[in-house]
Amino acid sequence: MEGSLPLLVKNGVVIQPSNAAPVSAFLQTYSGAYTTFRTHENASYVMFWERHLRRLVQSVEILGERRPDLYPLKCRFESSWDIFIRPLVDSSLKNGLALALKKRKHGEELAITSLVHGTTDQPDDDSVVRPCDVYVHIGGYLPMKFGLSDSAACLALVGQSREIAMSKFSEWARTRKYLEKLRAPLVTELLLSNDGDHILEGTVTNFFVVCRRDMNQMSDEGPTNPNNMHPYVVQTAPLNDGVLPGVIRQIVLEICSSMGIPFCEVAPSWSKHGIWVEAFVTNSLRLVQHVKRIQVPSSWEGLQSKSWEEVSWEMKDFKGGGFITSLIQAELMKRVSSEGYSVTKLRR
Repeated sequence: MEGSLPLLVKNGVVIQPSNAAPVSAFLQTYSGAYTTFRTHENASYVMFWERHLRRLVQSVEILGERRPDLYPLKCRFESSWDIFIRPLVDSSLKNGLALALKKRKHGEELAITSLVHGTTDQPDDDSVVRPCDVYVHIGGYLPMKFGLSDSAACLALVGQSREIAMSKFSEWARTRKYLEKLRAPLVTELLLSNDGDHILEGTVTNFFVVCRRDMNQMSDEGPTNPNNMHPYVVQTAPLNDGVLPGVIRQIVLEICSSMGIPFCEVAPSWSKHGIWVEAFVTNSLRLVQHVKRIQVPSSWEGLQSKSWEEVSWEMKDFKGGGFITSLIQAELMKRVSSEGYSVTKLRR
């Protein structure tokens, strides 16, 4: 039906007909920096909007330096953001939401992807040259219910880290496709590693484990810090290892700090999976999703030339959402409400 979701907005104008391709096809079509987020509470709030704007700024800056071919029209980034990019992001989101709210189905939230695409197009008149185009893609999204077995993630370790991980850019949507032949039928997310042992992140998520701590080591650390006596530690790969600095990843670390849950930014090692008691993945659509199974190839050699049927896998299963994962998820939902940005304000 014309005008149904998803829809695409370019520089504040809804593209007609407004029914666009799925977001995966959209990201494979347009190059540039992007961020994805969603609404909450029956599309009343946009989740962590200001954080996502800052993330988009960072991604565009990094791509401008590392991949100048994607932003060929040179300009001062600081002035370009204020004069061109932020107003186009705001107007595109505002105009897109006005239509999307009418078209969404009952019970759906809205999944929103904002992409900044470099351009060499020159205006036909004497107007100011615009160094980029801004696209906003809006689709429907049904949130998963945390803790249910059928909403848990099944993960498989299959490939190496992404290029320029500090910047979220759309080329990854194309380059990661080579990993799909290693996705078994029940696997919902693919994990990345450069050595087959240290797990960095997922293709579209950040990855966390909850580890059981060594009681002897805890005693040696002494009682000066109450966190030293906590029996568990949350572990995730550091940004310097080449992982995406996801918005939800950062919030999870903030939650651990505020709640006194020890955390360590070290890539989880599969060779130590015996002390893993919980695992979860995060992104701005799933938020916190608990893991029920991880599978890792028995051999890393020659993996990329095989299909999933040809690989011998080692498995680890988890039960339920887990106590620490549930605590983090509950606190995250509180912050969703406190940091949510009213859709009504965005539409003014």
